[in-house]
Amino acid sequence: MKKIDIGKKILGENEKYALENLLFFTKKKKLCLNIISSPGSGKTTILARTINELKGKIKIGVIEGDIQTDIDAERIRATEAPVVQINTEGSCHLSARQISDALKQLPVDDLDLILIENVGNLVCPSAFELGESGKIVVLSVPEGDDKPAKYPTIFARSKVLLINKIDLLDGGQVDFDIERAKADARRLNKAIEIFPISARRGDGMAQWCDWLIKSVEKSAE
Repeated sequence: MKKIDIGKKILGENEKYALENLLFFTKKKKLCLNIISSPGSGKTTILARTINELKGKIKIGVIEGDIQTDIDAERIRATEAPVVQINTEGSCHLSARQISDALKQLPVDDLDLILIENVGNLVCPSAFELGESGKIVVLSVPEGDDKPAKYPTIFARSKVLLINKIDLLDGGQVDFDIERAKADARRLNKAIEIFPISARRGDGMAQWCDWLIKSVEKSAE
């Protein structure tokens, strides 16, 4: 009897599409970033604010991943950015094949940057490459400063850590040691860029947007 490792088969199929996506982005000279976090960290709020702050500077398209509904996609549509919704119907992550299909629905040639909002989960999405140029991990302060230590893989693989909802640190509303979170993330990944932000209030968004502009320019070279 032939034994088949289902896990390897699934990952192998995903890697085939991921490579095709990567080659597509490389040929088109487009930057694609895969945004990963726990549910409720503020990914969609970050996306919407980023799009609005970069209007007239960068053309952004979005691929929204959720288990159900298009609630987040509707929030992105309100910014007038092109968006494609993917519902995974129970899966805890997006697949490279789903991204490949979604790209056919975006005006990629007219875009500078494609942002993927993955399904809310710090574990599963980190194991599935999508062909992206890089991963962005979001950690919101209500989640606790121990997440880089407890979920090391995604922090080790990400280009950027966005520490969101720092406005909640005012007045001691939330116990969160921002220096501990930064140090733990840098122990895992010395090259990681870290931006403390408040997508709701706007703190730190200029620095994050500047990083995006430079990264888009580099991809277009």
